[in-house]
Amino acid sequence: MLYKAVCCFFGLLFSSAALAAERPNILWITSEDNGPELGCYGDTYADTPNIDRLASKGVRYRVCWSNAPVCAPARTTIITGMYATSVGGQHMRSMVSLPARVKLYPQYLRQAGYYCTNNSKEDYNVEKPGQVWDASNRRAHWKNRAAGQPFFAIFNIILSHESKIRKRPHQLVHDPKKVRIPAYHPDTPEVRHDWAQYYDVVTEMDAVVGQRLKELEKAGLENDTIVFYYGDHGSGMPRSKRWPYNSGLHVGLVVYIPEKFRDMAPADYVPNGESGRLVSFVDLAPTVLSLAGIKPPSFYQGHAFLGPFATEPQPYIYGFRGRMDERYDLVRSVRDRRYIYIRNYMPHKIYGQYINYMFQTPTTQVWNDLFLAGKLSPPKTFFWQRKPPEELYDLTNDRDEVNNLATSPAHQQVLDRLRQALDAQIMRIRDVGFLPEAELHHRAEGTNPYDMAHDDARYPLARILKAAKLASSMRPDVTQQLAHDLKDSDSAIRYWGAMGLLMRGREAVDSARQSLLDALKDPSANVRIAAAEALGRFGHNDDLDQSLTVLLDRANMQKQGVYSAIAALNAIGTLGPKAIPLRDKIAELPRKAEGLPRRLSSYVPRLLDELVGRLNP
Repeated sequence: MLYKAVCCFFGLLFSSAALAAERPNILWITSEDNGPELGCYGDTYADTPNIDRLASKGVRYRVCWSNAPVCAPARTTIITGMYATSVGGQHMRSMVSLPARVKLYPQYLRQAGYYCTNNSKEDYNVEKPGQVWDASNRRAHWKNRAAGQPFFAIFNIILSHESKIRKRPHQLVHDPKKVRIPAYHPDTPEVRHDWAQYYDVVTEMDAVVGQRLKELEKAGLENDTIVFYYGDHGSGMPRSKRWPYNSGLHVGLVVYIPEKFRDMAPADYVPNGESGRLVSFVDLAPTVLSLAGIKPPSFYQGHAFLGPFATEPQPYIYGFRGRMDERYDLVRSVRDRRYIYIRNYMPHKIYGQYINYMFQTPTTQVWNDLFLAGKLSPPKTFFWQRKPPEELYDLTNDRDEVNNLATSPAHQQVLDRLRQALDAQIMRIRDVGFLPEAELHHRAEGTNPYDMAHDDARYPLARILKAAKLASSMRPDVTQQLAHDLKDSDSAIRYWGAMGLLMRGREAVDSARQSLLDALKDPSANVRIAAAEALGRFGHNDDLDQSLTVLLDRANMQKQGVYSAIAALNAIGTLGPKAIPLRDKIAELPRKAEGLPRRLSSYVPRLLDELVGRLNP
């Protein structure tokens, strides 16, 4: 009996080793804050010989989107295989729980025998369900695996990050006179320097890519390893990073598949070739599982584009924007091969809201200064102005996305098709972004945002989406309906009723004044905040004191929570000189709260500093 057991044990070991030998190693080399500004993508100003060399052996994907134009929600989408807007992780450096049945993709790989390492950034907006990586730190490396064990390894390169673009002093290598300035940026020495420095740091990043590839080659693993290179979202320049335009979402994606695993490649895989398939970050988890021979779980929302479980190409890819650091917004986008459609659900907010981190970049500062001085003309003014509800751009003829075709009679069929595709996507994934952030966490108490969103009693999405679309349509003939929505049984619809009146300004607020005054006592804090902002900005003088009282109360992070405080402080910031009576009390508001995650700790202090500085004489 013992002899049989030993034979069986060694037989299992042998079969596992044989299976491991047949499976590819998978290496992801990622870089921060850079789009397809690479030589292999036809950028003649770029100097990226190592990525170009990888592309000459593999295939580059013409269109890959990061889904989110900033790191944390983009990485949340990758690690979960689901859109961050579906699990509630779309807001920058938030934290939500997942259903107990959900595993992150490295957990499936480890279960199948892979050694999984991450070197080293995680930055997920979801709580990890147990051990995810065999190693996740700056020392994590595939070389530490057991003999014969297949590996999945990530090396993340930070050299191209936004913070490196503005680091001074810096001796430029790329000639700033030769850089291409996008149509939306002013042509100034500061802007040229930042763009040239961006290309410099991309070259530095490329050198590290080369080191990682050489390391693989020296270990004799080049022919056993499928290699991916991609950036984590668009460039760190303003109106790329943080914005779900093509400029903020489009990244380079290069994949090399060795000859021995060529059966895992799609039909359009040709060395030194280009794939026209639309792919995005939500597709990465199912793709890596497919390459490892693992059938992707049914809850994944992406589509594998390599391996035995590859699916048919999809007609559209999707982007989103939620809270960016300390500023709220709500934007969704969708593109096909040629057009991008953008839906702004908060068009009353300007594109370039003040975000402390973004304003440290010289381009942002000089761009804003020139606008305030009246020295810019369209399209360079757009970033500092209110948004239209809808945007449509022809990427074939308008790479900078500045000629909005949403009102073009010749493009109404395209507009309607993409509009319908976006609405269908929102309903399909049960996008939770139409709840204010505090309300999202409130409704998910006792469960998690994903499961909450799939319970129509808790989250009647069709009704809420209809209210959000009406509110943000900016149609002048729906004021009565918006006031009616303020009396709805669902607090999210009441919120959108108040927001719709706020967006339309003085006349709409005046027509629904009593309903908004009643809303100052609404059971929902978010409804109260929206109503207080509307009355504070556009109501009668007699309404200001009540509005300020509501907003100051909700701005206390220790009493009301961080999400309520961020929303209230943002609202106070829109009041201008009307908020001066709160100046001293704002300065005394708490800057810390017990139990507040470190990831969220800087946002309220930033808002308080900015407000106090602006309200001081």
